[in-house]
Amino acid sequence: MNVMNGKVTSYQDEAVCALQIYPRFAIQPGQGCILRVPKEATATTVIKTAVATLDMDSSKPYILVEVQEYGGEEWVLQASDQPVQRVLLWPRKAQDKHPQSDGYFFALQEGSYDGSIQYDVMASVRQEKVAQGLVNRGFVTQHPQKYDDLCNLPELTEESILGTLRHRFHKQKIYTFASNILIAVNPFKFLPIYNPRYVKMYENHTLGKLEPHVFAIADAAFHTMLNKQVNQCIVISGESGSGKTQSTNFLIHCLTALSQKGYTSGVERTILGAGPVLEAFGNAKTAYNNNSSRFGKFIQVNYLESGVVRGAVVEKYLLEKCRLVSRGKTERNYHVFYYLLIGASEEEKDEFKLLRPEEYHYLKEDQAEMKHEFRRLHQAMEMVGFLPPTKKQIFSVLSAILYLGNVMYEPKVVGEGLKVGPDRVLSAISDLLKVKVELLVEALTTRKAMTANDTLILPYSPSEAITARDSMAKSLYSALFDWIVLRINHALLNKRDLEDICLDIEFDKIFSSSQCLSIGVLDIFGFENFKMNSFEQFCINYANEQLQYYCNQRIFKLEQEEYMAEGIIWHNIDYPDNIGCISLFSKKPTGLFYLLDEESNFPQATDSTLLEKFKQQHQDNPFFVQTPVREPAFVIRHFAGKVKYQIKDFREKNTDHMRPDIVALLRSSECSYLRQLIGANPVAVFRWGILRATIRTLAVFNEAGRSWAEKHPGNIYAILFISFLNISDLGLGSIRELHAKVLQSLKQFGGEVPQKLRLSTISIVLNVILLFSVQNLIDSHSLKFIMGLTQHNRATRSLLHLHTKKKPPSISAQFQASLSKLLETLRKAEPFFVRCIRSNGDKREMHFDDALVLQQLRYTGMLQTVRIRRSGYGAKFTFKEFTEQFRVLLPKEISTPQQDITSLLTKIGLPSSSFQIGRTKVFLKESERQILQEALHKEVMRSIIILQRWFRACLMRKQYLREREGIITIQVLFRSWRYLRETYRSRAAIVIQTAWRRSQERAEYLEKRENLNAQIGSHSYSPRVKNSATFPGPRRNPTIKISRATRVQEKWNASLDREITDSNELHHLDEFLGNQVCVLSETEKIFFLATTQFRDTIKSMYSISNSNIGYKDLMSGYQKRVASLAGLKKASEVPLVVNLFQSVLDGFIRGELKRLETEPCKVKERNRRKSKRDKCPDGPLGHLFSTYQVTIMQSCDQCSSYIWGMEKAFMCSSCKMVCHKKCLSKITVNCTGHCDRKKEGEQTLHFGVPLCALVRTADSVPFVMEKMLVHVEMNGLYTEGIYRKSGSVCRAKELHHILEKDPQAVSLDNYPIHTITGLVKLWLRELPDPLMTYSLYNDFLYAADLPEASERLRAIYRKLDELPPSNFSTLERLIFHLVKVAKEEAHNRMSANALAILFAPCILRCPDSSDPLLSMKDINKTTLCVEILINEQTRCYNQKMEEIQQLENAEAMAINQLKLRRQNTVRNFTYWMICTLPFNSFIFLKKLDHVTLKTGVMVAKNSALPSQE
Repeated sequence: MNVMNGKVTSYQDEAVCALQIYPRFAIQPGQGCILRVPKEATATTVIKTAVATLDMDSSKPYILVEVQEYGGEEWVLQASDQPVQRVLLWPRKAQDKHPQSDGYFFALQEGSYDGSIQYDVMASVRQEKVAQGLVNRGFVTQHPQKYDDLCNLPELTEESILGTLRHRFHKQKIYTFASNILIAVNPFKFLPIYNPRYVKMYENHTLGKLEPHVFAIADAAFHTMLNKQVNQCIVISGESGSGKTQSTNFLIHCLTALSQKGYTSGVERTILGAGPVLEAFGNAKTAYNNNSSRFGKFIQVNYLESGVVRGAVVEKYLLEKCRLVSRGKTERNYHVFYYLLIGASEEEKDEFKLLRPEEYHYLKEDQAEMKHEFRRLHQAMEMVGFLPPTKKQIFSVLSAILYLGNVMYEPKVVGEGLKVGPDRVLSAISDLLKVKVELLVEALTTRKAMTANDTLILPYSPSEAITARDSMAKSLYSALFDWIVLRINHALLNKRDLEDICLDIEFDKIFSSSQCLSIGVLDIFGFENFKMNSFEQFCINYANEQLQYYCNQRIFKLEQEEYMAEGIIWHNIDYPDNIGCISLFSKKPTGLFYLLDEESNFPQATDSTLLEKFKQQHQDNPFFVQTPVREPAFVIRHFAGKVKYQIKDFREKNTDHMRPDIVALLRSSECSYLRQLIGANPVAVFRWGILRATIRTLAVFNEAGRSWAEKHPGNIYAILFISFLNISDLGLGSIRELHAKVLQSLKQFGGEVPQKLRLSTISIVLNVILLFSVQNLIDSHSLKFIMGLTQHNRATRSLLHLHTKKKPPSISAQFQASLSKLLETLRKAEPFFVRCIRSNGDKREMHFDDALVLQQLRYTGMLQTVRIRRSGYGAKFTFKEFTEQFRVLLPKEISTPQQDITSLLTKIGLPSSSFQIGRTKVFLKESERQILQEALHKEVMRSIIILQRWFRACLMRKQYLREREGIITIQVLFRSWRYLRETYRSRAAIVIQTAWRRSQERAEYLEKRENLNAQIGSHSYSPRVKNSATFPGPRRNPTIKISRATRVQEKWNASLDREITDSNELHHLDEFLGNQVCVLSETEKIFFLATTQFRDTIKSMYSISNSNIGYKDLMSGYQKRVASLAGLKKASEVPLVVNLFQSVLDGFIRGELKRLETEPCKVKERNRRKSKRDKCPDGPLGHLFSTYQVTIMQSCDQCSSYIWGMEKAFMCSSCKMVCHKKCLSKITVNCTGHCDRKKEGEQTLHFGVPLCALVRTADSVPFVMEKMLVHVEMNGLYTEGIYRKSGSVCRAKELHHILEKDPQAVSLDNYPIHTITGLVKLWLRELPDPLMTYSLYNDFLYAADLPEASERLRAIYRKLDELPPSNFSTLERLIFHLVKVAKEEAHNRMSANALAILFAPCILRCPDSSDPLLSMKDINKTTLCVEILINEQTRCYNQKMEEIQQLENAEAMAINQLKLRRQNTVRNFTYWMICTLPFNSFIFLKKLDHVTLKTGVMVAKNSALPSQE
């Protein structure tokens, strides 16, 4: 029905109501009419009145239909129904005046004479639009739709954005996309959505295809970095308490999980351990957040081109030192103090002199239960590399800082100055810091003033003393935090970086090389507005202003400037700009920071004069709000709102340097660790420590040598020590020079150098070299490198200079410099943004405060952000980049890129509003880019299929021509043979006729001759004539064995039907053939070579448990081997050699049958043991669990309880399921990465089935695969082009069908060998998960890309150990098969490289979701990986065979010697010879048994993949 713009109104009065009726006809809808009817009017009355009013045909039947919700519901009113009463049941707004389009009205339509009703349903209106219309009109309550991307909202307003976030938040969906910007609402509750299976779920997926998640941003940044080869950064912004720290932890966890390959020097593990350490020392509880970062950090993770972590750098910004000594009522000090006091053991409490938390002045706040946190901190520090002595030193410093807060002052009774106490506190500080009590008291109560001629010692006032005490605590903790960051950065250095450092390569060349990429994660303090805001909030909010400006630049300004520069159609979008507020802080010379530095340098300046200067310079600035005259505060209008700052202590905090007296006190400490903390230059402190240790070592060595020489004056060692008593004579040469000098001095005293002294000297030298070459120990080169990477630490260290004339930079100057460097780093990378939103101000779980969230959305400009993301273009390509990436879709010859690209996008079907072509770039929306990418993928796959078809056609054409040529040749030969046969037949007939006639004539002649003799009466005998035809040709005199083999061939064939059931039978056959070869003559070379090579084949079968190897297969393989060795010239010898071998084999079979009849019990017992051994335990329900170190809080997938950080859990390597150890036996969910085991009696297929469903035990090989491999090994190793040439497609389909149904009954002898090899490759290709699984694909690529061959081999074998057991056993069998094929390269022309090229796409292929163009680049790596496996196993195989041959030669030699000894024994030998002969024979027999046993063990290990450690 056509919608008409009419009105239906219902006026309720006491007697009459007005209704408007809409006629509904199929041909032409009419205008509605207004009817005034009484409340009691029925439907019949209304119909009659409407028909009369509309002048309609009254002879036709009509019905009145009530329509609700825009055609969604319709009711036909009966004759007695009252329409007015029905209107009263409508929603309140529907009863008022509203148009027909609102959905509540009456319709008049024609009825039928039989009483049936025809409904005209509004098919053009969908239910979604109906519901949205009702919501907009206010008829029903609004229910937000499930939009996971704010850019898809139908109506873009603040209310719609807020409603969508609220709707998703209440469904525990805290993440929402705004194009490629992630919005994260802090639930103040842990959600179980961060387990490793979620990392796997989001891996290599386009942004937006799955539910929004922080892992999606990490994966997008990681793969964008790899694809574009451009550095990335993830900027996390939001106010305090919005969840930035947790988001950072999740991002780092995901980035390391995506890049973990297991081959680096533990960098990933160190990165994960650094987070908890930094949180313990730098985070604290605030009014807005229980785990608030009180410092800013930028973690830059560096990668190789292959995506493997190379190293990382952590930069910290502005630690809030004042929190150490003072904080709000509801806030706490840094976490590490509570961890130490609550979680330390009794021994540690005694060692560090720890008290209860409430006994410390710095910790007079409530604390939570943190017993387990201290243990987790210990584990995290061990992951980073802190040794136990270092941890003890750190905890000693922390305890001393706490004791400093308990130092109290009171005026002296006599004289000036202060009395400091209590004594037990001073004694504890002295013991912990290793300083003298007197110096400590002096530093805490007095200060030194330098004059021109003298040094004055002035006592502190009580307030000054407390300030000095707190300054010492803050400076000590700040130095400790800087040192911890320094050691973490050293631990994050990669092994290669350390090697480059040792080669004196500049640090900027290491990380700026083209082969090093990076992803930076910025976690900086959020915007803060407390009741009392001081200098720390002043700097923090300035950093947030700079960060907001950076986001605005990236999201709005640069984007729109690029659109204008490219000349595309664009309407500018206004956005909140905060450049004025930034200028208020940092503009020279009147910026607040510069005014603060000026006032800090004036000795007579105060906080009041500083405030007056602020007001005087910026009284007209709109961002600076004036305050009352007497109020010591000022207000700044930030982008997030107004903030009032208290001017108190601004100057002092800006120049919060460590006092010289305190520095001198700490430098006098006996603890070298403490001197490192306060050292001005870490490199100089480290060098001085090495020099001091060297001098002390030499002094001790000197004293020990002197005392020993005095006790042994005449010993040569004493002479040696005396010659080196003077240290100055040693010099500072190298270790080699020192060693040479020692040896030369000994020779001068006469005699040779004793071996003991030579060894001891060498051992000393080696120990010294080893001491200074231990990896991962800090040295001066690495310190220089780290200090160069973290430039801001140089400014921090400059605060500790005592004798420099230039004043150190202020805190604000350092902060501005480090912030400028950070912004410069961010500008060089492509950003991803994560906007964190605080859901409520009370830290309540899953509570959504609309007003607070809306305030954050407004000051971050979220509405404008979504608007520009929705109307803007997320994908931008230069013409060159577009043509390179989408070359397949473009024409071959590109004349004008603009026209060709436009025609391509139009051809694909993209709307013209979704893309624009600029002067040098192509602009696309993200959804259209994905469509274009899918079109590229389809075109590439189509091209690949075409290439495959063409290649197969070429192969078939080549095969056809070859077969055609062969057929023609056969026809020519047949015709020639037939012609020659006819010719020979005619000649033979003539010869036969001639001979027959001669015989007839001869018979007649003899008959006549006898008759003649009878007539003459002669009685003489006729001579005997021998018929030469009876013995045609020379008589053959073959050997006895060949003759006997020819006569009884039928008997032997019957014995070949037996199958081999035990590997020991193969071993016995090998020994039997070896004995037979030894007794044969040397003239039978073919038999000797074939049997020797066949014995190698039998040896390779020892460790393969195959129950389907028959003697017929062995005989067939032997016959092919003989034919290959004989060639065409000696083809006539093949039957003789085969018959001879068959006779030998028949004798062995009969003997083996007799042996088995005598040992039936042993065979059964061996089979029983074998069956028990095959039943290996597997993980529950197909899972492959291994221990897993949890670094962030996760949840058990079985019991849903928490798994805390630093705990041990179990993770399935296939489906990434994580659970407790106690939950392993309770798992009821099947592994999604591997299918269930095959049920008994269940009919399953054999092709395209997961490997775990085809094997009975974990170490077995699928039956179909084993059957085909054995057949190829027996019949195809000498076939030229094996695995390269393709077989008949029809025969392959036929065999495939038979193997699917009943593989047991099929006979592979009926099919060509190339058909079977093609099915082997097909079976491997059709596996859902290849042998070298998808999850390890990138790992194998990285391993193949390593530079050193030995490291490459170890990495590949290390990854092989991670394969599932069924995959490993099948791969092991396949590689061993390929080794056997490659060994016959001389006959089959298949080298290891050729086999790797053919099998790499079958067993090591990329996931189907990967880009085919990118996967083609990895072909060389996958081929190299498989080739390395084949070559290594070939080497191991040859080595084992050589060792076996050596053992067999030793065995044969021992037997021959034993025979000679027995033959040479004579009866008249002496009694001694007779007695010793059995003993010598016994020795030879024992050696023989040992050799035989060793041979069997080595052969059994021949086919196993060795572990490369």
